[in-house]
Amino acid sequence: MNKVLIVDDNSDIVWVVETILKRYGFEVMSTMHGEEVMTSTQQYHPDVILLDVFLSGTDGIEICNTLKSNDKTRNIPIIMISAHTNKSDLMKFCKADDFLSKPFDSNDLVRRINYQIELHHRA
Repeated sequence: MNKVLIVDDNSDIVWVVETILKRYGFEVMSTMHGEEVMTSTQQYHPDVILLDVFLSGTDGIEICNTLKSNDKTRNIPIIMISAHTNKSDLMKFCKADDFLSKPFDSNDLVRRINYQIELHHRA
């Protein structure tokens, strides 16, 4: 079973995404606190991280770049999720593997997660 870590400070978004992913057979863990991501990642060993750009406290872009610069976590695919519509601006500052705009289609979310898992397991 593939594991997904959801990082979003909006409990409604977390609940919806957890519900969708569990329905598709994913094992899901979530946190609403950016400062917990590194610990959660090291304990949970997710196959993919869904990371909100705008978190209270630590910024999602900063978290993404920290994960991507760490030898233990750099190969975990990160899909940034945000209501921010300018993907190219975000990708300039962030080393994420993919970007998904809110609101998103559940089928697109699952397709992107599966793609990242397949892509990184082949590498």
